[in-house]
Amino acid sequence: MPRRGAERVRAERQELVVGELDDWPKLGGSILNSLKLLAGGYVVGAAFGFTLGVAIGSSRAVGYWAHPVLRFVGPLPATAWLPLAFFVFPSSWSASTFLVALATGFPVTVLTWSGVAGVNKAYFDVARTLGASPTFLVLRVAIPAALPHVFVGLFMGLGGSFAVLVVAEMLGVKSGLGWYLQWAQGWAAYANMYAALIVMALMCSGLITLLFRLRDRVLSWQKGLVQW
Repeated sequence: MPRRGAERVRAERQELVVGELDDWPKLGGSILNSLKLLAGGYVVGAAFGFTLGVAIGSSRAVGYWAHPVLRFVGPLPATAWLPLAFFVFPSSWSASTFLVALATGFPVTVLTWSGVAGVNKAYFDVARTLGASPTFLVLRVAIPAALPHVFVGLFMGLGGSFAVLVVAEMLGVKSGLGWYLQWAQGWAAYANMYAALIVMALMCSGLITLLFRLRDRVLSWQKGLVQW
C-alpha cells in the first residue's frame, strides 16, 4: 500500500508538470495580462491613496471633507463594487483596474494619513524655528517620518488588490490567472488548475519580496528603527 501510494503521488506530480508545460502559452499569456492589470490598478491606487493620505494628515480642511467619505466607502470590500463597476465603466479591463485601485487605495490612504498625523510635533517645531516653509514641512519632515506607515499600507493594499484581481478576472476579463483558473475548472483540467494556483502563490510571494526590497532601499536611512 505505501508503495502504491508513493507511485500515485509521483504520477499526480508528473501529470501536474506535464499539464503546465503543455498549456504554457495560454498560462504564460494569462500571467502577463494579470501582471499588467495588477500593475496598472496598484500604481493608480497607491498614488491616489498616498496623495490623499498626505493631504488629510496635513490639512484640517481636507480631512473635514474627506474623512466622512472614507468612513462611508472604505469599509465596503472592493468586490462589493463589482456589479456597479462593470456597469459604469466602458470595458471589463477598466472596471477591473478601478477595483484593483480601490482595494489598494483605501489602506494606503488610511496608513499614510495615520503616519503623517502621528509625526512627532517637535520635528515641526524645530523645522519652523530654522525657517522651514509649510511645503518643506510636508515634503521633508512629514512624509519621510511617515514612510514606515506608508509601506504598511502598500503591503496591505497588495494583498487586497491581488484578491480582487482574481475575482474580477473570473467575472469579466477574458484573459488572466483568474480567468484561466475558471477555464481549467470548467473543463475539469485539474492539473492545469493546480498549476495556476501554484503560479498565483509564486507570483504573490515574488511581488511581496520585491516590495520588501524596495522598502529596505527607500528606508535605508532608518535601518535599525524599522523592525518589520
